[in-house]
Amino acid sequence: MKVETLHKIILLLLVLVISALFLGMIRQFLMPLFMAGLFSAIFSAPHHWLSERLGGRRNLAALLVVLAIVVLLLAPIGLLIGLVVAQAIHVSQSVTPWVQTFLQEPTTITKYLQSLPHYEQILPYRDIIVTKAGELVGVISTFLIDSLSSVTKMTLNAIVGSVLMLYIMFYFLNMGDVLLKRILYLLPLEDDDELLILHRFTSVTRATIKGTVIIGVLQGTLCGVAFALAGIQGPVFWGAVMAVLSIIPAFGTALVWVPALIILALLGDIAGVIILAIICGGVAGNLDNVLRPRLVGKDTAMHDLFVLFGTLGGIAMFGILGIIVGPIIAALFITIWEIYGKVFHDYLPEVKAVLLTHRQCPGDGGENEQPANEEPES
Repeated sequence: MKVETLHKIILLLLVLVISALFLGMIRQFLMPLFMAGLFSAIFSAPHHWLSERLGGRRNLAALLVVLAIVVLLLAPIGLLIGLVVAQAIHVSQSVTPWVQTFLQEPTTITKYLQSLPHYEQILPYRDIIVTKAGELVGVISTFLIDSLSSVTKMTLNAIVGSVLMLYIMFYFLNMGDVLLKRILYLLPLEDDDELLILHRFTSVTRATIKGTVIIGVLQGTLCGVAFALAGIQGPVFWGAVMAVLSIIPAFGTALVWVPALIILALLGDIAGVIILAIICGGVAGNLDNVLRPRLVGKDTAMHDLFVLFGTLGGIAMFGILGIIVGPIIAALFITIWEIYGKVFHDYLPEVKAVLLTHRQCPGDGGENEQPANEEPES
C-alpha cells in the first residue's frame, strides 16, 4: 500500500471518528443549530435587502431581522403557548367531573341507548358500560395531567433553544454564504447535484411553512372560534390541538370536533351541533382542499404519502418541530436517491416493466405467456 493512500485512509478515519465525537458532544444543540440554518435561509432575502438599505451594515441588518423574528413570531407564539397551557390545566380539572356527571345522568344515557338498535339486548349491560366509561375518563385525566408536566418541560427547553437559535442565526445571516460555500466545497458531489439538494431543501421548507403551518393556524383558529361559540370550555386549547392535528389528511381536526359534536348531540345542544358542523366541518374542513394547491403548488415535488409519513415520522422523532423537519428529510431522501440513480446509471440494470395477467407469471413454462392486451387464440 502506498504511503499516500495510507495517509488518506487514516485521515478519513480521523475525520469520521472526531466528527462523530463532536456531534455526540453537541447533540442537544443540533436542533437549534438546524433551525437557525433553516430560518437564516428563509430570511436571507430580507437580510440582504436591509443590508443594502443600511449601506452594507450586515451586523445591524442581522440584528434587526432577529429582533423582528422575536417581536413578530416568537413573542406571539410564547403568549399562545402560555394561554394554551393555562386552558389545558383548566380543561383537565373540569372535563373529568363534567363527563362523570354526564355518565351518571340516567335520563341522558337511557335516551341515547333507546335510540340504538337492539336496545333490549344492550340494557342489561348499561351499568358495565357506565363503569368502563368512567374508568376511561380517569385514564384520560391522568394522561392529561402527565402531559401537562411534559409540556412544561418542553416549554422551558423551547425557550432555551429559541435563545440559542437566535444567537446562532445572527452569525449565520452574516457569514451564511461563506459557510455554505465551504460546506458545498467539502462535499464530494457535482455542482448540479449540490444545487439540486439545496434547491429541494429550500423549496420544501417554503412549501411546508406556507402549507402546513398557515393552513393549520387557520383551521385551528376557525375551530377554536366554533368551540367558543358552542360554549365548549378551553377553546384556545382545543384550537391549538386541532391546528397540530390538521397535518393529518382527511381526518385532522375531525379527530377533535367530531367527538365534541357527538357529545353535544347527546346533551341535546342542537345549536352547538349546527355551529360545529358548519364552521368545523363545512368551512375549516375544506380549507385544505382550497388553499393548499395555491399556497404550496408544486414546490414539494413529493407525493402526498411522502408528505404524510414525513410529517408524522418527523413529529414522532423531533416533536412539534417535526412538522417542518420531517418533510425536509423526506424530500432529501427522495433527492439523494435521484442523484444515486443518475450517478450509478451505468451500473444499474435496465428494467422493462410489463403488465402481466395471472397466466403470464414467470415459471409458467412460457406456453401461456401472452401480452395482456391480446386475446388468446381459439
